[in-house]
Amino acid sequence: MQNKILVAGIGPGNEDYITPAALKRIREAKFLVGGRRALDEFSTANQISCPITRDLDMPINFIRDKLPFGEVVVMVSGDPGYYSMLDLLRKEFPPQLIEVIPSISAMQLAFAKLALPWHSATLLSFHGRQPALADLEFTAGKILGLLTDAQFNSATISKLLIDCGWDKNSSVTICARLSYDDEQILTTTLADAATAEPVNHCVLIVK
Repeated sequence: MQNKILVAGIGPGNEDYITPAALKRIREAKFLVGGRRALDEFSTANQISCPITRDLDMPINFIRDKLPFGEVVVMVSGDPGYYSMLDLLRKEFPPQLIEVIPSISAMQLAFAKLALPWHSATLLSFHGRQPALADLEFTAGKILGLLTDAQFNSATISKLLIDCGWDKNSSVTICARLSYDDEQILTTTLADAATAEPVNHCVLIVK
């Protein structure tokens, strides 16, 4: 039987949010791929590991080299099906070689923190990309869940949404460092967020 690439979601950060199924396979792995923080937290001296950096050729080549000799576990933050390395892996390897263990994304946790259902929300990402303006435009009853980065942060996105027809007094909740001890959740208005100190790499919920 051909060895598999296991893509294991490790949740929003805190180990309390990783599933037992993912943790078991990570601990059993001979070959382990992940971000440096994840490797620091989960890898052991008995494992052969490779970090995920901006040079994505490195982990891809590592997986190709090691796969003939055993399963390779790839740790991704959040849920693998939501803006993760899974897209790249599906382009580089046959899908039948890939197994996925889902997990909790930061987006899911942000909505949970507000006790807010997210089945009707519009979920978009500014993390390394920019959604179409039409998807950002205001309509009555619309709820946005947005991933951010350093360029498109709580301030720049709030300004953009006002330009897209959202009332400046619309509610925006800024969720940063979710699941960590220094987690920060602040609900304010788009107008105030647009002029406040920007928060990078967070989740915004706008309604």
